[in-house]
Amino acid sequence: MDLTHLAIPPWDLILRSASIYLVLMIALRVFGKRELGQMTIFDLVLVLLVANAVQPAMTGPDSSLLGGLLIIGTLFVLNWGVNWGRLHNRLMGRILESPPRVLASAGEWLPGSLAKEGIDAGEADMALREHGVSGVGDCELVEMESDGSISVIPKQAKGRIRPRRRVRLVRRP
Repeated sequence: MDLTHLAIPPWDLILRSASIYLVLMIALRVFGKRELGQMTIFDLVLVLLVANAVQPAMTGPDSSLLGGLLIIGTLFVLNWGVNWGRLHNRLMGRILESPPRVLASAGEWLPGSLAKEGIDAGEADMALREHGVSGVGDCELVEMESDGSISVIPKQAKGRIRPRRRVRLVRRP
């Protein structure tokens, strides 16, 4: 068994890897703002199944060490390029990152915003409590940030505003 002999041309592995990367990037962008800390058990199962399903599509008939290294290199270069482009190109940044969304303003929840983010009343109230706020009536602004975290600005910040821990919203399917 030759670990360096490719069963298919190198450009084929690169094209396959880039295609899978692009499709996964689009799918993650379309399906919302969520970070690793927000993953439910259903999300974890999905990630594992997707990884298992796309592996043969990326490698094709190739099982060489060189092919695996070429795929890994391709994915790292693509990821670096996307991150660089997001930071240096305003249009690409807007395409890849969703803007923050106001969830509550002037002490009132915005039902349309909550629905668009897939957040129910219980989850929203939990996020407020984690920020040390008893209810939406005590908030000037509640916002879902681009990274999926929730920021809360209380109505009356007496004295020094104490820092809040970062809240990660766990969404249920």
